[in-house]
Amino acid sequence: MNDIQELKRRFKVRGVSVDTGQGGLTRVVVETPDAEAQVYLHGAHVTRYQPRGGHDLLFMSTKSVFAPGKAIRGGVPIIFPWFGARANDPAAPMHGFARTSEWDLADVRKGTHGSIALVLELNSTDATRKIWPHDFRLRYTVTIDHSLDLLLEVNNTSETDFTVEEALHTYLAVADVREVSIEGLAGREFLDKTDGMRRKTQPAGAITITGETDRVYLNTTDAVSVHDPGLGRKLFVEKSGSSATVLWNPWTAKAKAMADFGKDEWPGMLCVETANAAENFVTVPAGKKVQMKARLHAGAATESRTATKQWEMTGLH
Repeated sequence: MNDIQELKRRFKVRGVSVDTGQGGLTRVVVETPDAEAQVYLHGAHVTRYQPRGGHDLLFMSTKSVFAPGKAIRGGVPIIFPWFGARANDPAAPMHGFARTSEWDLADVRKGTHGSIALVLELNSTDATRKIWPHDFRLRYTVTIDHSLDLLLEVNNTSETDFTVEEALHTYLAVADVREVSIEGLAGREFLDKTDGMRRKTQPAGAITITGETDRVYLNTTDAVSVHDPGLGRKLFVEKSGSSATVLWNPWTAKAKAMADFGKDEWPGMLCVETANAAENFVTVPAGKKVQMKARLHAGAATESRTATKQWEMTGLH
């Protein structure tokens, strides 16, 4: 467990403070020259990233529950070791257990230009082995700078290979999801979860959201951009070590049915998730690790960037 006073003693870094957040959960607050952020150790959950002089990049539901054993609604939940409902085990927790587990703050690092990186860890326990019988160590590095960089490492510390699904379930804040346009997924095949998991192909051109949307785009390493005319900006989700992208908005009926989601909040969010899911699951050999990285940042509404991965990263070590 994380004792707040002990964390304050260990990590005396200017711009970083540890306090009690909502629901009595431990929170790390970060301020850099370029941005402000908040990260809860419950779920290693990023709940805020706001560039200086700009709007928050992340949506948070006003109905979100902050409590042990519950998932936080909004921000960037971590999905691991399965995506959605677990196959052949409907009683298993939706999206795995990482997002409802208490993580450890392992390190705080300050960069040469004022950036701050938080390193959080989650290790297998008797409790996790009861529902997923493998030994592992997750290492999650959250870097707050002019962009928000998220690096998730899955270490297989067991003696046999295992497979995982994973996602950085990013809730982007938008003025009105009905007005945004999304680029970077044209021509990709996707599984449509609103239509019985039918396999479809995304037509050419920008995507617009006109109803409940829940799609797993397959075999894509490209970046995605979201043009948000209401806030006069573009949001960019660049990635590495990821072969799937998930697009989600619950729309009206599903939002009303969710106890931890305001019934009128759905126009203000769009999930663009960096993932390895469905047929794009990942096999992690015994004693090895894989990495998945997302970079989030905002630009001017007229900014144009190539919709492709912006850096290379070796995923297997």
